[in-house]
Amino acid sequence: MIEYLSQFNLILLGISASLAAGLATGIGAIPIFFTKNVPRKQLDGLLGFAAGVMLAATSFSLIIPAIEKGGGGVRGAFIALIGILFGGFFIDFVDKFFPDTNLLSNAVNGRHETIGKLSSPLRKVWLFVIAITIHNFPEGLAVGVGFGDGDIANGLSLAIGIGLQNLPEGLAVALPLLRANYSKGRAFFVALATGLVEPLGGILGVSLVQVARPILPFALAFAAGAMLFVISNEIIPETKNHEGHSKLSTHALLIGFVIMMFLDNTLG
Repeated sequence: MIEYLSQFNLILLGISASLAAGLATGIGAIPIFFTKNVPRKQLDGLLGFAAGVMLAATSFSLIIPAIEKGGGGVRGAFIALIGILFGGFFIDFVDKFFPDTNLLSNAVNGRHETIGKLSSPLRKVWLFVIAITIHNFPEGLAVGVGFGDGDIANGLSLAIGIGLQNLPEGLAVALPLLRANYSKGRAFFVALATGLVEPLGGILGVSLVQVARPILPFALAFAAGAMLFVISNEIIPETKNHEGHSKLSTHALLIGFVIMMFLDNTLG
């Protein structure tokens, strides 16, 4: 498969892979056509699995390659360190504009308080949708950077990992819109649209690395830091907030991690 893909233009591959990963948000939202009541326990498990997948993808497809392509040793580790911190603090800065936009609190919250003309749950839902859209940009960037150096296996494993992570994310976006009396079709298309920002990140990532290859180690680490912040700040804490679900989400995280680890090393 890798040999077959190697005949195509790297920029086209990066865009296509990030688009496929982004479309997974729409696939994840499909269950809303059958139900709008997904148990919190189930969401905890799904998001725990997503966190495990993304931790493995970040570790094996971004951080380790960043160190290796940075020259290894102290030099490679230092470049990775700086990139991770920059990526994490960048998303932290962006997050300051979108308070109280956690995945599960929006997906399962059914309260309706009115603030002015817009109910607080609906306002929170749209803040959350915007925040998720922005968070998806570095995911697309990661896929693009992965392909940018010509390492198709690395880019492909990142696209698969991010696609798997986007499945529960798409459901978490669509559910609160459905509960806010949006039609199933409209909620589905909004969830799908949040993932369509990923190809934009993919274009930027693959193009930058093609034009300026020396930035690749930093770009990989930057994408890793952005992903680590989202995982640590948005996904994992919410799966631990509910009594009796902590072990389930931890087990799901472990399963997600080892599955992605296996896929990453098999594809590589």
